Amino acid sequence: MDQVLQKKKRCLGVLIGGSGLIGGTLAHYFKTKTPDDFDIRAPSSKKLSIRNAQDIIVYLQRVRPDFVINASMASLDSDAQLAFEVNYLGSVNIARACCALGIPYIHFSTAATLPHGENLAEEDQLPLSPNLSNYAKSKLMAEKTLEHMMQQHGLDCTIIRVSIVYGEHDHKIQGFHRLLFAIADESMPFLFTKRGIKHSYTNAAKIPAFVHHVLLHREEFSGQTYHFADKDPVELDDLILTIRAYLEVKTPREIYVPYPVVMGGKYVLERVASFLSWFGITARLPPEYMFLKNVYQPQVLSTKKLQESSFVDLTPDENIYTRLPRLVIYYLTRWAHLNLITRFRDEFIGNELEKDFLFFPDELLNSIHADSAAPWPALLLEAKQLIAPLDDDDTADDGDSF
Repeated sequence: MDQVLQKKKRCLGVLIGGSGLIGGTLAHYFKTKTPDDFDIRAPSSKKLSIRNAQDIIVYLQRVRPDFVINASMASLDSDAQLAFEVNYLGSVNIARACCALGIPYIHFSTAATLPHGENLAEEDQLPLSPNLSNYAKSKLMAEKTLEHMMQQHGLDCTIIRVSIVYGEHDHKIQGFHRLLFAIADESMPFLFTKRGIKHSYTNAAKIPAFVHHVLLHREEFSGQTYHFADKDPVELDDLILTIRAYLEVKTPREIYVPYPVVMGGKYVLERVASFLSWFGITARLPPEYMFLKNVYQPQVLSTKKLQESSFVDLTPDENIYTRLPRLVIYYLTRWAHLNLITRFRDEFIGNELEKDFLFFPDELLNSIHADSAAPWPALLLEAKQLIAPLDDDDTADDGDSF
C-alpha cells in the first residue's frame, strides 16, 4: 500500500455499508482528515448490491479501487436468507473480487462470533452450530471463509472484530443506543442483568484511525484478525446507573431481575404482540432481545494483540464514560426532534424558533422574507467572478466571425 500511495496522488477506496455508524464514521474521516491522500466511494445498495455477485464484479471493474472496506451488515432480526446473502455471501463475493484484483480487503466482524467469557483471544471463535442466531451464524461463516481464502488463495485481508459499538450519528436505535434510549424513555423499570457483569465496548470514533493505519502497513496487518475495543471492560449495571444519574431519572431502580423472570416476561410480550396483530396493530420486540442472555454473562475481548501492534491509540483514556456527555446531548436532541422522547426537549433544543413556527407563523414568514430570502452573497460573488472573464472575451473580439 505504501508503494501504491507513492505512485498515485490519491488512493481510491470503496466503502460498503457507508450509511451505518461505522461506515459513516469512516467516510467522514477520510473526507475530512485525508482528502489529499484518499478518495472514498461509498455506493448505495441501489448502485451496488452485495447480494448480487455480478454487481460487485461490474462495479469494481469500472471503479478499479486500490482497496475495499466492508462495514455492511443485515439487520439483527433478518431472516435466514437475508442474513446469509448479506453477511456471508456478500462478504465472500467481495473477497473473491479483491483477491482477483490483488487489492486489500478490510472486513468488519462482530463479537457475536465469540463465546461468553473474559480475556477472549482472536482465535476463540464459537463452534459453528445450527442453534446460533442468523446474525451470529452468518458472521461466523464469513470469518471462516475469509480465513480459508487468506491461507489458500493469498487474499490480502484484515478482519476487524468489534464489540458493543458506541458513537454519534447512528440513525438507528440499536445496540448501546437502544440501552440509552430505554433509560431516557424510562421504559426500563429494573436492572436486567447481574452484579458485576462486564462487557467490552468499541469507540466508533477511534476506528477510522486504525483502518487508516492498517491500510498503510499491509505487511504487518495482512492475513490477521484484530479485536478492536476499549482496553478496559465496563460493568453493565454500573454503566446503567451512571446514565440514570446523568439523566436525573428515577428508573431503572437498583433491583436485579433474574434471567428466568426476564425470559418469562419476554414470552408474555411475544404473546401480547401476536394478539395485537388480530386488530391490525403491528408490534415487534427490539431485535436486541436475541442477545438477552448476553447481559447476564460476561464477554470481555482481549486487546493484547492490538496493543502489541504498531498502531498507537492517541486517546487511550477515552472510553464510554468520557464520551457519555456528548452521546447524551446528541441522541436526546435527535430523538426530541423525531418526537421519540420529549421529556428533555427544553434542555437540549433552543425552542424560540419552534414557538414562532407553532404560534406565529405569519410573523416568522415576514421576518424571513425581510432579511433571509436573498441569494447568498458568497455565491453571488463567485458567480460574478466566473462571468467577468467571459464578458472580457466577448468585448475583445471585434473581428469578423464565420
